[in-house]
Amino acid sequence: MIQRAAPAYIRKLFGSSSPHLQVECRYYTAQVATSLRPGVYSDDEECPVVDWDKLGFGFMPTDYMYITKSCDVAGNFEKGQLNRYVNIQLSPSAGVLNYGQGLFEGTKAYRQDNGGLSLFRPRENAIRMQIGAERMCMPYPSTDQFVDAVKQTALANKRWIPPSGKGSLYIRPLLFGSGSILGLAPAPEYTFLVYACPVGNYFKEGTAPLNLYVDEDFHRASRGGAGGVKSITNYAPVLRAIRNARERGFSDVLYLDSVNKRYIEEVSSCNIFLVKGRLISTPIACGTILEGVTRKSIMDIAIDLGYQVEERLVEADELISADEVFCTGTAVGVAPVGSITYKGQRIDYKIKSELVCKKLYSTLVGIQKGHIEDKRDWIVDIE
Repeated sequence: MIQRAAPAYIRKLFGSSSPHLQVECRYYTAQVATSLRPGVYSDDEECPVVDWDKLGFGFMPTDYMYITKSCDVAGNFEKGQLNRYVNIQLSPSAGVLNYGQGLFEGTKAYRQDNGGLSLFRPRENAIRMQIGAERMCMPYPSTDQFVDAVKQTALANKRWIPPSGKGSLYIRPLLFGSGSILGLAPAPEYTFLVYACPVGNYFKEGTAPLNLYVDEDFHRASRGGAGGVKSITNYAPVLRAIRNARERGFSDVLYLDSVNKRYIEEVSSCNIFLVKGRLISTPIACGTILEGVTRKSIMDIAIDLGYQVEERLVEADELISADEVFCTGTAVGVAPVGSITYKGQRIDYKIKSELVCKKLYSTLVGIQKGHIEDKRDWIVDIE
């Protein structure tokens, strides 16, 4: 049995001399979870033992998660609460396990240069989840409840937010059918859950340029499908394509449209942009690609900086003549592409200090850290 000194919230509950202060970790975790309320956060003062300089994009359990359920006819969600981060129980007949009725989002909490904590455009994530829920026949939390849940989760786990410049706290809201269902139909009950994890760079290459492979055999999405929403069902089908590409030394896969097989759509976990002079082009969101929050933000920033931005059908052949290619996403940030292999031909891009994507990313990070004015109310301060 593992023993350690109890944290501050245990000392407050039992008193500093209580024999309960040395207990098995899992025991006091389970006991305190039942008493937490929204707005009551961890006051653990000790910093987690993390090498922030080596932080990648791997799972690391933090202290708390937010959870609520919807089980009435109207689909209203109960007032949520914070619980200690623990495993959840699901029936084998849960809708999410049998029919994949689930959505997830990804947003981040940042530690600004002045020490304050903030979120970046969480309302956009709430709206995107609502759009996805409509497509998947699911009830959904209101925008205010979604944002409040993200805030609570970030504050409850604030000791896990990396120092400024070392990473961020990745926050994962989940919405899924937790009620039992046998026939193909919407589940009778839904769970909205939010957990968090400190992260660094998404790709193992870190900040090095990506090496992409255009896959002509596997497709991420098709017209009329759910490619345009952040459904959990969109991701497992691309694992084979990613594995094949990485076994050949590539960072990730760039997918083509499933009808004509000539237009680029997106990478497995991020959107893509081409730069030609002062023109920045990105595939149009027409139901088969996910409209990323970072994608939208970079487009606005580019316009502010005097670039022409267009959403359109982008032919794969245009990759050959592009001056620069880069990817965007909540997890990846803004990542330059060093090469793309298409039809057996490797296209190399010059990586120089004055890359357009570096200028765009510098502005984005400046807004997130608070040393560039936020003119669009993108930043939500939480402390």
